[in-house]
Amino acid sequence: MGEKKITEIQKEFKEADIDIIPDFIQEYINDGRPGVSKIIGQAQKKMEKLRIEKDRIERLKEYEYKYWDQYEFIGGIDEVGRGPLAGPVVTACVILPKDCDILYINDSKKLTATKREELYEEIMEKAVSVSIGAASEARIDEINILQATYEAMRQAIEESKVEPQMLLNDAVTIPQVKIPQVPIIKGDAKSISIGAASIIAKVTRDRMMIEYDSIYPEYHFASNKGYGSAEHIEALKKYGPCPIHRRSFIGNFV
Repeated sequence: MGEKKITEIQKEFKEADIDIIPDFIQEYINDGRPGVSKIIGQAQKKMEKLRIEKDRIERLKEYEYKYWDQYEFIGGIDEVGRGPLAGPVVTACVILPKDCDILYINDSKKLTATKREELYEEIMEKAVSVSIGAASEARIDEINILQATYEAMRQAIEESKVEPQMLLNDAVTIPQVKIPQVPIIKGDAKSISIGAASIIAKVTRDRMMIEYDSIYPEYHFASNKGYGSAEHIEALKKYGPCPIHRRSFIGNFV
């Protein structure tokens, strides 16, 4: 059989799982044709990007490695939704296994919506435990956003199917929690557990706000997620608040 066409090799590369790229490179590296050499260069760049990402993820485990010798179950805690004018504040507690191999975890704000959705599914599949807490807009109005956030965080901890032995928190120390805690400023970009929690909380809350958009379409919650966009504020002034607006947040607009 003659040598493969370059278009066939290109198709093979595009369809190849990342795990077999090294074998792909080895098979065609001595082909000699300029078109194949270009494909091999693309494959090598792909492997280099993967190496860089794996190194980043290892650095993201710095806090976990510090405490994994002492604690098997470390819970990362984060929240989403402290700033919006409408909807709940949502928190997540995520316990990852020590051999966690999930790549691309980061502060949820640094990821595209598509990537967050992909990582949400992978985290849900591979985590030891994933649990959610939430405080409604009524609860936020009743006890203020900070206390409501703490309450939602405690709920997420209590809902964990495996009790965390210690907590890595994004920036805060949660009152009324007896488990050892380590607050980390910008923790969602410094700890893989907190980063995972930020993704779970963000995707969960975004899905909730999309559901609310179907009930209250005039406020465009699917696009603004309850935050104070110009479009949202205009609708708030035109229609007044709906049941999920935080009355303590909207005094300047109604």
